[in-house]
Amino acid sequence: MKYIDMHCDTILTVPDDGSSELLINNPKASVDFDRLRQSDAMAQFYAIFLMNEEMFKEEGKKYIPDDEYILRSVNMLKEAVKNTNYMEMAYNYNDLMNNSSNDKISALLTIEDGRSATSIEKIKHYHDLGIRLITLTWNFENSIGYPNSDDKTIMQKGLKNYGFEAVEYMNEIGMLVDVSHLSDGGFYDVASIAKKPFVASHSNSRALSPHNRNLTDEMIKIIAEKGGAIGLNFAPEFLAKDITNTHSKIELMINHLNYIKNIGGEDVIALGSDFDGIQGNLEISGSHEMPKLFDALKNNGWSETQLEKLTHQNMLRVIKETLK
Repeated sequence: MKYIDMHCDTILTVPDDGSSELLINNPKASVDFDRLRQSDAMAQFYAIFLMNEEMFKEEGKKYIPDDEYILRSVNMLKEAVKNTNYMEMAYNYNDLMNNSSNDKISALLTIEDGRSATSIEKIKHYHDLGIRLITLTWNFENSIGYPNSDDKTIMQKGLKNYGFEAVEYMNEIGMLVDVSHLSDGGFYDVASIAKKPFVASHSNSRALSPHNRNLTDEMIKIIAEKGGAIGLNFAPEFLAKDITNTHSKIELMINHLNYIKNIGGEDVIALGSDFDGIQGNLEISGSHEMPKLFDALKNNGWSETQLEKLTHQNMLRVIKETLK
């Protein structure tokens, strides 16, 4: 079954030399082009996650400033795509549909952590590079706003003045606003001004798993009302009641999908695996195993229509309404 995955961190798996061929085939990663083809993917969103200097050291990599790292990542993905006959870049709905009609998988670019998007001009520059989604924050405060946090005071803080401008501008030029990792206050600020659908690219239900990265019932309803989508995150700690859980199980995924569908309706559900950004014992270990989830949902009573909405139709609608 064709599917769209709204989030993976696979670019992180490529070493300093920028070996773009590792995006095509890399047994050490959870996602590569070959396995996307094997699993009949329609589109994969590739996140450019902005590590800080300490994270670069932990990964054994040389520190690269944000803008240089973004440009390097963009060029690396585009180069890898050129070296296949079954992948193609996509920047909007028409691109994606044209690629699909030509039996090609679409690759879309995102930035995880808007810390580098410090001006409207920078956002325009990223759009010109081909970036089509920005996750507004990661786990730290930036010029846009405040992140999810165990600190209730921080969780109540929202977008900064520039953050409001950034969201409005992203709506205007055709970039998806992503509220995964954002504080609760920031979420409600986005909801109050968004003129286009927005997404939580890789988040689950907080009622089922009380991690701050997950969404409350009210948030699920708001994203649905705004015409947005919520991408199921496969990370163990976002799936279970015990947020120290290390086992990502299909049964838990189905629980979250059923819950989100019941709260927000079947038009809000989507996929955001977070492959190559998550750890633990993964029952679905990579893109090649995505059909396991779809088969399990069929056995759980999901109709073909519901499956198609989850796997690709909901995100196609969001992409059509937002991206330019």
